[in-house]
Amino acid sequence: MRAEMAEQPDVLGRLADRFEDHAARVRAILPDRLAGVAFLARGSSDNAAVYGRYLCELAGGRPAGLVAPSLLTLYDARVDYDGYLVVALSQSGATPEIVTVCERLRAAGARTVAVVNDATSPLAEAVEVVVPIEAGDERAVPATKTVTGQMLALAAVASALGPVPFDRGAIAALPGEVRALLADAAEPAGLADRLASAERLFLVARGLLYPAALEAALKVKETARIFAEGLSVADFRHGPIAAVDEHVPVVAFEHAGPARDDVRDLVATLEERGVPVGRLALPAAVPEALAPIPAVVRAQQLALNLTLARGLDPDAPAGLSKVTETH
Repeated sequence: MRAEMAEQPDVLGRLADRFEDHAARVRAILPDRLAGVAFLARGSSDNAAVYGRYLCELAGGRPAGLVAPSLLTLYDARVDYDGYLVVALSQSGATPEIVTVCERLRAAGARTVAVVNDATSPLAEAVEVVVPIEAGDERAVPATKTVTGQMLALAAVASALGPVPFDRGAIAALPGEVRALLADAAEPAGLADRLASAERLFLVARGLLYPAALEAALKVKETARIFAEGLSVADFRHGPIAAVDEHVPVVAFEHAGPARDDVRDLVATLEERGVPVGRLALPAAVPEALAPIPAVVRAQQLALNLTLARGLDPDAPAGLSKVTETH
């Protein structure tokens, strides 16, 4: 896991070099009148898809959301996808459920894109445009370099739809910012030491950083075996806040942007109640719309250090395999 995390700047660098090409190929297949964007994924890819959902709706000015695969695989729903762009995400490209649903949505009128690590996979063969991550083999069960790669690929998809809240210079600088984070793991390591005895943990954010909270919780659950939940700050206030006390810590992600004051207000409220709150700094130079990528890197560092502190093997979590055969 540590070695694959270290490969992320190179993976992101290759994607940054081809960013405009990826966007152009997606732009070429867009419906004449885009009705909306639908994302199809499971697991870590689903968390990346939430990021794509936020960014594509901002850029394209059309509704964006997540497909419920079981509606098609279990309930045989007949849905008209004419005018929609469907973006399917899978690290392996081999999950049967994702391939099947993508094929059905294409038959229902959708234009289809796959964001996938293996450009020769069954999913890649089922779509019109492939945006390859090209991260190389990922041997650790927890996905790391493929997740951040998917997120940058989705930024390219969003830029095919309309104006995005970042410029080409920010894309070019992103690999270096991630490299600097990876070289300085003292903060997440220190936080992991504080949280190592916790059995429950909330990770919160809001707006564009919300997907990072989701992915952070997944990484902590699957590696450190801590019952962790990722939530929007707004949803956290609607009930789960009652479940925290001095024994249930909260980790908050924040960055300059419209959501920052809300996150800071929650942190102040929790600290007044004696709830342990952890924070992980993100590079200020990265615009908010790209900040979920370094936030996920920080989450990986936290999960890795938590796992080692608890005497567990981060590369082979109990009960998990690299390709999950859902149907």
